[in-house]
Amino acid sequence: MDEGGLLGGKFLFKKLPDGLLDKTRVRCTICKAEFKYHRSSSSLPHHLRAKHPTESTSTGPRQSTLQEYGARGRITKNVREKLTNSLVVWIAKNCRPVSIVEDDGLREVIRAASGDECYNLPSRGTIVSRLHTLYGDQRAQQSNHWTSVNNDNYLGVMAHFIDNDWTMQLFALTVSKTEERHYAEACADHILSVANEWEIKDKVTTLGTDSARNMVAAARLLPFEHMPCMAHILQRTVTVSLNDSAFERALAKCRKIVGHFKHSPANAQELKAQQAAHGHQTEPLVQDVPTRWNSTLEMIKRIQRNKSGLTTILTQPNSKVTMLTDQELDRLQKLEELLEPCRYVTELLGGERYVSCSMVLPALCHLFRIMEDSSNLTWLKIATALDPRFKDLKCLSKDERREVWASVHDLLMAETDAHQPSAQTTEEPSPKKSKMSISLLSSPDSDTEEEEDAIDCCLNLYKAEPKIDIGECPLQWWLKGEGAHARLAPIARKYLSTPATTVPCERLFSLSGHIIQKKRASLSSDNVNRIVCLSNRSGPWLLSHTFAAGADLQKCS
Repeated sequence: MDEGGLLGGKFLFKKLPDGLLDKTRVRCTICKAEFKYHRSSSSLPHHLRAKHPTESTSTGPRQSTLQEYGARGRITKNVREKLTNSLVVWIAKNCRPVSIVEDDGLREVIRAASGDECYNLPSRGTIVSRLHTLYGDQRAQQSNHWTSVNNDNYLGVMAHFIDNDWTMQLFALTVSKTEERHYAEACADHILSVANEWEIKDKVTTLGTDSARNMVAAARLLPFEHMPCMAHILQRTVTVSLNDSAFERALAKCRKIVGHFKHSPANAQELKAQQAAHGHQTEPLVQDVPTRWNSTLEMIKRIQRNKSGLTTILTQPNSKVTMLTDQELDRLQKLEELLEPCRYVTELLGGERYVSCSMVLPALCHLFRIMEDSSNLTWLKIATALDPRFKDLKCLSKDERREVWASVHDLLMAETDAHQPSAQTTEEPSPKKSKMSISLLSSPDSDTEEEEDAIDCCLNLYKAEPKIDIGECPLQWWLKGEGAHARLAPIARKYLSTPATTVPCERLFSLSGHIIQKKRASLSSDNVNRIVCLSNRSGPWLLSHTFAAGADLQKCS
């Protein structure tokens, strides 16, 4: 063809009946006129100008200038800046190593997506600097110890509160490396320093920790109400109860069976074949670990689901492991029925985006004696009373119900006294009154009696409200009812914001450990702190996963 492809495709060679092209004649694709063609297209533009003037201005592709070619596909400065900020948020949100910006593969992906073959990723220094800036900005807007695989001590602290829209909020305040050992005094000092650093010491109401002795002792040294983790208490109860129990022998056999298949790829493959043969889902067996909650239950459930395949394998003459007897399987079935409610309660109380403190007593009513020596029952009872799902307090005796409402009454009275104007005043003294007028006007008990009546009326109004369904959100109820129960609402916000467990902190440390263990992510402890805290922030600027805390600071908004 001629240069430009017969003037940009507006003319085509004539097609012969046998399918071949006659390269001595061309046809106009617009009017179908035919022309002789002698390897020169000089006459074709004349036809376009004469017959098709609107088409004659576009006679083929124009060669790009050197400047146009160099600018083609290049990322602008604004887009480059936006891309760098997006990389920073991605690294913070997904806890990626900072060194990922040195990855040639990532650079090539961005080049292919943007069309800019000259694009280079920002340096590590730029990313670290932006991370520090992002962390500082978010901190301006906005415990428990853990040991890493490198034997470094870390302190994790989160804040929980209910905002003015009655939405549960939680933020990671720190995951900081500590040099001291986990003595009670050191733990208390660290927790207090975090509260002072964030300027929330006067707003903190409760401190949630696990039940370790050093953390319990540290809580006694601090001026906050202590809330032991109910999940830790429940799981510790399960672990202690199973030791030297009638189930111990059957559980020991379960562990041997699991180990037989976990430590041998050939045995694991044999189990998969049996699962397929019996129409079961392919799944590995689970080994129970004392520190892994509900792992004993999961070990039992998987052995029960795969007992037919396990029996086929372990009853072979060359098997070195003995299969559970029918009697032992029956015993484990009963244990499964006992442990399943514990699993449900642990997961129910371990939530972080809904009210959990008020559910403790209703959910664990049958374990009341176990809880009695460990948990902060007074706080739990008041929280339960202020939850419109459980305010009838059916989980308590009648005498206990009266005590709870008396405690709420005292809290309302204390709130009233706290907001009373100070006796000392700088105003001009009022004119002296006669002794007679003072004796007539003064009534020392009248104000107190009126206040008592007002508080009783406030409580009776709340108790007369119908209960809501257990599946409804108590915070939404308070959002709508705050105006009708204005005096009670601040106390409800304070008590309902307390989490029942420190499960969020376990997740926070799991994330921190994941970062530290990455060989390619040689992050300093400061960068671990910033990345974890940034990844835990919630809000429109960063769609983040949420994690939780072992040393939880609950503050009133």
